[in-house]
Amino acid sequence: MNNVEINQGEIKVKLKGLSGGKLSFAAMGFEKDVVNLESGLLRLVFDLKDIGEHNYYQVPTIEVFYEENMSETHWICEFNGKTILDKMDHHGNSTILLLNRKVLSELEQHHENAIIVHAEFPQPAHINLEKSFIHFFK
Repeated sequence: MNNVEINQGEIKVKLKGLSGGKLSFAAMGFEKDVVNLESGLLRLVFDLKDIGEHNYYQVPTIEVFYEENMSETHWICEFNGKTILDKMDHHGNSTILLLNRKVLSELEQHHENAIIVHAEFPQPAHINLEKSFIHFFK
């Protein structure tokens, strides 16, 4: 069972065991009222330290669906302190973040592995937990 921890301005998910395939935010244990982003800011931390051997999906993916049609969102992904993705997404109800499997493997450590996602929305946002997912592992 995954552990979802809510702190001021941050949602931290400790992934337990290797889950292959798509894993929705709802299945990870997110609760609807927790991810209503009144400030328009989101910080998600995916803690992979308890996974063991990482067998990454060919294109590790994070897809976030939101109820509102956003004009522009800014996304930054970090892995173990290094920025691995920085992108602006224009007009829509979802964002797809495609991560580089080779870069993740190169930055992987023995003692700590965390993917941190920062998002900045132009207005308050409501995340759709059933449609939003991660797909990190085979």
